[in-house]
Parts: sequence; structure tokens; C-alpha cells
Amino acid sequence: MKRETLFLKIAVFLIGTPVLALCVFGLPWLAKDAAGSELAYLIYGILVVMYVSAIPFFVALYQAIRLLSYIDKNNAFSELSVKSLKNIKYCATTISIVYVAGMPLFYLMGEKDDAPGVILIGMMFVFAPLVIAVFAAVLQKLLKNAIDIKSENDLTV
Repeated sequence: MKRETLFLKIAVFLIGTPVLALCVFGLPWLAKDAAGSELAYLIYGILVVMYVSAIPFFVALYQAIRLLSYIDKNNAFSELSVKSLKNIKYCATTISIVYVAGMPLFYLMGEKDDAPGVILIGMMFVFAPLVIAVFAAVLQKLLKNAIDIKSENDLTV
């Protein structure tokens, strides 16, 4: 295992650990705490959105680990890498769509609690995955072009 990819794999693990801890410990605590509140139906809806978005998040992390393993095996310029980037792009887009669908809940929460910052936080959950999706799409396109150029050069020689 190469040092560069080892660091990146550790970084992916460190990104996933707090989200897993939030899903296992934080969100159930929030649901239990909101049980007697008048905003419980909004908080439960936001919790559902968060749990649903965690699924593509962990799929994207798995795809990132796979991509790093392809790089370890000197197989970075392959269709498997392009497929992993495509899956990461789809996962990030799915997360954005889930949070766009949940934005009315954030809006209602901001209106009921008189906290306009809640809407901005909801928008952050929409735009951050979109940035990742665009970045993955650009990398996918560049990698596909590099593979095409490599195959042309292999055929020329």
C-alpha cells in the first residue's frame, strides 16, 4: 500500500466516522429529545432526510476507497476508475436532491423557531454535495479523455 493512498484512505475513514457516530448516537438522541416538542413533526422529517442522505454518503465513501485501491494497483487509468467517479457523482447528486426535497422542512423550522440561519444551513447541505458532484464529473471527463489518449497511443505504437 502506498503512503499517499494510505493517507487518503485514513482521511476517508475519518470523514465517515463522525457521520456514522451522528447516525448511531446523535440523531436518535435528537429524536428522543424532540418527542415532547411542538416541532416534533418537523424534526422527525429532517431526521428522515438525514438518514436517507447517509446511505448515498456511505456509498460514495466506499467508491472513494475503491478508487484509491485502483490507484494502489497502478490501475488508475481504467474504466473501473471512471465508473467509481461516476458513482460518486451520482451519490453526491442524490444527496443534493434529497436535501432539496427536504428544504420545505428547513423553511418551516426556520419560520416556527424564528431562526433564518436554519435555512442557510439547509442550503449548505444542498450546495456542498453539488460542488462534489461537479468536481467528480470534471475528474470523470478528464480521466475518460486520458484513457482515450492512452489507448490511441497504445494502438499507434
